[in-house]
Amino acid sequence: MWVATVANRDWPSRAGLTAAEQRAELLAHLDKAVERRLNAVVLQVRPTADALWPSPHEPWAQCLTGTQGRDPGWDPLGTAVTEAHARGLELHAWFNPYRVANHTDPARLAASHPARLHPEWTVAYGGKLYYNPGLPEVRRFVQDAVLDAVRRYAVDAVHWDDYFYPYPVEGESFADDEAYARHGADFPDRADWRRRNTDLLVSETSARIKEVRPGTAFGISPFGVWRNIADDPAGSDTRAGVATYDDLYADTRKWIREGWIDHVVPQLYWHIGHPSTDYTTLLDWWHATVRGTGVGLYVGEALYKAGDPGQPEAWQDPKELSRHLALAAERPGVGGHCFFAAKEVTEDRNGALATAVADHYPSRVRPPRTA
Repeated sequence: MWVATVANRDWPSRAGLTAAEQRAELLAHLDKAVERRLNAVVLQVRPTADALWPSPHEPWAQCLTGTQGRDPGWDPLGTAVTEAHARGLELHAWFNPYRVANHTDPARLAASHPARLHPEWTVAYGGKLYYNPGLPEVRRFVQDAVLDAVRRYAVDAVHWDDYFYPYPVEGESFADDEAYARHGADFPDRADWRRRNTDLLVSETSARIKEVRPGTAFGISPFGVWRNIADDPAGSDTRAGVATYDDLYADTRKWIREGWIDHVVPQLYWHIGHPSTDYTTLLDWWHATVRGTGVGLYVGEALYKAGDPGQPEAWQDPKELSRHLALAAERPGVGGHCFFAAKEVTEDRNGALATAVADHYPSRVRPPRTA
């Protein structure tokens, strides 16, 4: 399961809890994962270019104390690794590469925040602040920030989600003209240059993880559609409004083919029979994409939709999630599932997770890295 910390989505339940309260909540999430017969926890440790460990590169995360840069009085990532392993769980450290803030005011960041010290590294877009992926110094800094945690802690994997270049915002353009002029001379097409920037971040990070801590996996959880078939015959038979290749400048299929990642966790957040992005269609596309590559496939599941009255009728059926797992079990290349997210793993609004566990997890499965 994922444990999201940005804006206190899953944990801590609110900013400003005492160290003891934060720790107790974290351990409760780990215990719940064990109770649900899960075997890995993906903990968000760098939510907005800040850190859940004593990083020399970035300030303490705002989600802990409510004040970015304030020492919470304990080491959340170090504790999570130790306590997860004590429970037979893998701990995957989840980093968001480029998001700096869910607002655009640098003055609200900690005084020591690298985005305040290097405003030329940032781009405001869609009401949020991002590091510019087109700058080599930014890519190096992001890698250094991530690798510090890998160097310090025996994390089982480094995990990135789907935020590379930001999701498109209608009527706005991502202001990287200057970076493109300076670094994109070999690319007459800006989209190709942006994809190359993301490729470099992924390939360089992959190589550095292997240097720093051999055996630590590198996994990425992209939005579930690489490209629609209307735009590329190699794409999925879907009609999604967004595609990672075209809109996020993330060529996820290439990363698999090049072996830059050890596993992929596509976010297949649609129901079976969805009219434009059918779960089964995408499951088969990703299954075919990893075949013969040696890259593991774990399916990201939208547990947060189960029992949500605002979601389509399919998600009101407690058996929908179990049917996803049944389909995947028929495809030998699918190694498992990851559930979004921890809050719903505990709440399980309509019993969808309990049903899936009863149907498919009669006992705990050994974690993938140690199986």
